[in-house]
Amino acid sequence: MTSSVEAPGEEHRGHRRRAEPDRSRAASPAPEAEIALEVAGLSHFYGVRRALDDVSFAIRPGGFNVLLGLNGAGKSTLFSLVTRLYAHRSGTIRVFGVPLDRDPAAALSRMGVVFQQPTLDLDLTVEENLRYHAALHGLSRAEVRTRIAAGLERVALSDRRRDRVRALSGGQRRRVEIARALLHEPRLLLLDEPTVGLDVAGRQFLLDHVRGLCREQRIAVLWATHLIDEVGSDARVIVLHHGRVMAHGTVDEVVGATGTPSIRAAFDSLVTPAESGR
Repeated sequence: MTSSVEAPGEEHRGHRRRAEPDRSRAASPAPEAEIALEVAGLSHFYGVRRALDDVSFAIRPGGFNVLLGLNGAGKSTLFSLVTRLYAHRSGTIRVFGVPLDRDPAAALSRMGVVFQQPTLDLDLTVEENLRYHAALHGLSRAEVRTRIAAGLERVALSDRRRDRVRALSGGQRRRVEIARALLHEPRLLLLDEPTVGLDVAGRQFLLDHVRGLCREQRIAVLWATHLIDEVGSDARVIVLHHGRVMAHGTVDEVVGATGTPSIRAAFDSLVTPAESGR
């Protein structure tokens, strides 16, 4: 359901209250409105420390969704739960309607993931890394040949397929990870801080490429970052702060709800503790 958001108000546990949907104008989703990823009432603790607090949001096919938060906001914890590295004990996670806890194999088969930490085998070639991933997903040899060729062409690395990953630059390795994540043709792509450590050209290539996947292939994307300049005007934004969703909507909705002139100013107003303004 696409809804507007309200500006934060009273303090809540020492932080600003999240921007809530305007219930008076919210409309029920059309029956045909497909949800790629739905997270509802999700909380998570490390011992007594609450890392996520009642997180809820939904994203749809073709959308470039930015999970925006400072370091330590809970972005990686959220990714770990959605990808089932951690089991969730409260709330629900659904991938194209499939409950992650009830049918994890079906849910995970619909998503591709690029984690914050590199996960390629540096001593294997680019093609060997991709073939290993394809084998895990049970792809046939014919499918593997075709998909590897197409995937590497999309990320402009066809000429490096027989090179060891160790010989690639950081940006090229990230491109290989994206090609690998899409090899089994998922409809949901999750990327956790994918541009960390990349130069300006490498960052822009990844952003342009992933936005193109949204437009051309209707892939739903959840892109986690702490960099506000990675939020384009076409993005939907989920502001996460201290494990809580402070706002969720289009850039214009979030900016309008906070009464600020830009998404940078809106973000600052949402994550600055209320008491600092006193």
